[in-house]
Amino acid sequence: MAEVTLSGLSKSFGAAKALSDVSLTIPDGAFVVLLGPTGAGKTTTLRLIAGLDRPDAGDIRIGGHSVLQDTPAQRDVAMVFQQYSLYPHLTVRENLAFPLRSPMIALPEAEIAKRVAEVAAVLHIPHKLDNKATALSGGEMQRVSIGRALVRQPRIYLMDEPLSSLDAKLRADLRIELKRIHAELGATFLYVTHDQIEAMTMATHVGVLDHGRLVQYGSPREIYENPVSAYVASRLGQPRINLLPADAFGPAPPGATQIGLRPEHIHVGEGRDATIRRVEHLGDQTRLHLTLGPHEMITLTDPHTEARPGDTLQIRPHNPLWFDASGNRIQGPTP
Repeated sequence: MAEVTLSGLSKSFGAAKALSDVSLTIPDGAFVVLLGPTGAGKTTTLRLIAGLDRPDAGDIRIGGHSVLQDTPAQRDVAMVFQQYSLYPHLTVRENLAFPLRSPMIALPEAEIAKRVAEVAAVLHIPHKLDNKATALSGGEMQRVSIGRALVRQPRIYLMDEPLSSLDAKLRADLRIELKRIHAELGATFLYVTHDQIEAMTMATHVGVLDHGRLVQYGSPREIYENPVSAYVASRLGQPRINLLPADAFGPAPPGATQIGLRPEHIHVGEGRDATIRRVEHLGDQTRLHLTLGPHEMITLTDPHTEARPGDTLQIRPHNPLWFDASGNRIQGPTP
């Protein structure tokens, strides 16, 4: 495995700026998640590291050495795509073994068999090794696709939204599997997603991209608790952070135009009247959709609440986040 360093990375496609001066370090053994909406530059970053595209400016270093002149094969990275990249006419065993028989690797058959067995065990699919790829479920096909990357033991694993096409239960299961694999292998992962739950549950580091710019990089907790902007704050958190006019609860700090309220920032029991518009019982918690004057907001409460639509609550902010007219975070006292 290896540390990966991006320095001043920029890439345009015609007039469209995909990446602009992106610099970050992916520590050896880290699980880094790039988070952002479609068009933020996430996949472009992966493709530049893999060598599938060339940057217009900047450098990419893997293990301390620039790889700009290296071919994709020479970079020794493995990429997992959103869609299953399997050979349908081959068995699971043959699909897993295929990368190891390439001229660049060309391992002895005994070593190939050993690695295939090890990866199949890690992914809990040894009983599927002799099945054709077409006989697998969607979740099993994605496990094999991930296995084709794992079996190579590259310097870094690049994953481009590998779980987004799966149903909710399979996504949850494979999130756990990927994190377990990361812990067992001590591997370096760079994982791209727009799913904040994947970022919060799997990442050691999160990079938030906005229109090709890296706007914040840190631990999931740091990104969640200390976002640098309203944009970053809206990328993590379920339910989404409530952004209201700064004076929604009274006087605001100088320069503030918005107040940001996550559920933990909302104190129930005193303050302004809010009307419950809808109640969602989610099992372990209850989500309340509120109206505060002309504004709508969402908070969480006890799973056994007796609250009903039409009821009134008194709420006030507690340690909220404040943002200026440009969306940048500013400090301020609790109103």
